[in-house]
Formats: sequence, structure tokens, C-alpha cells
Amino acid sequence: MATVFDHRDDPEKPVAANDLPDGYRPTADEPFMNARQQQYFREKLLAWKDAIHREAAGTLNQLQVDSLREADLTDRASSETDWSIELRTRDRQRKLISKIDAALRRIEEGEYGYCEVSGEPISLARLEARPIATMTVDAQERHERNEKVSREE
Repeated sequence: MATVFDHRDDPEKPVAANDLPDGYRPTADEPFMNARQQQYFREKLLAWKDAIHREAAGTLNQLQVDSLREADLTDRASSETDWSIELRTRDRQRKLISKIDAALRRIEEGEYGYCEVSGEPISLARLEARPIATMTVDAQERHERNEKVSREE
């Protein structure tokens, strides 16, 4: 009979998908971006990506079912505006998927959670709120200030 080793007690050991303890949330008490935290954020990113794909499929189905059939020009214009907004939202989400994929690549490469500018760890609270973050709050603020100055010149 083979021995099964439970890696959930050691945050440094690789964690299999769906093998996180129930209710697990990363904390500052454990080593930063240990295997458990990486798995937590991987699952969070994959769930977000899956939700976006499901929404897009729903939009596509709705477009096929609800082709613009309104006889009244005002109703038709309103529907076209609504669909235009919906399609712009889907386009933004398509771009978001590429950012999610980039974050998943950073996890695989061991770079996830570290600022691309300073190399400092990005706070767990920031990653929890924005798992695709690539900069610390300070670096992001500096970046945005520099962008604003560049646009004003």
C-alpha cells in the first residue's frame, strides 16, 4: 500500500489543485508566495477567467436569440446602444483575460506577487483585491503620476 503524504501541513510543498484547506486565505504569518499562497491565487485567477468565459458565452447566446427585431426606431436604437455597451464590456474582459494569463505565467515562473519595478513583494491585500497587480501601490502611484505628467506635456 502506497503512503500518501498530505502537503497541506507544509506551506512550502507543492499544493495540488483543490487541495487547499477549507476557507484558506493567505496571511502575513506564513512565508510570502509559498506553494499554498501560489495555489490560492492560481485558483482565484482561474475561477475569475472561467466566470468571464461563462459571461461571454451568455452574451453570445443572448445576441443570437435576441437579434434586433424591434419595429419601433426608438426601441431599436435603445437596443443597439445596450448591445454596444455590452460588447465594449466584453472587449475589456477579453483584455482582462490576457492579464489573467500573464499572472498565471508569473505564478509558474515564480515571479507572481513581486513588483515588476522594485522587486518588492506586493501586499497580500492588494493581490486579494486585484490578483493581476504587477506593482506595489507606491510603484503604481508613481507610474500613474509619471503618465499624467507625460500626457500634460
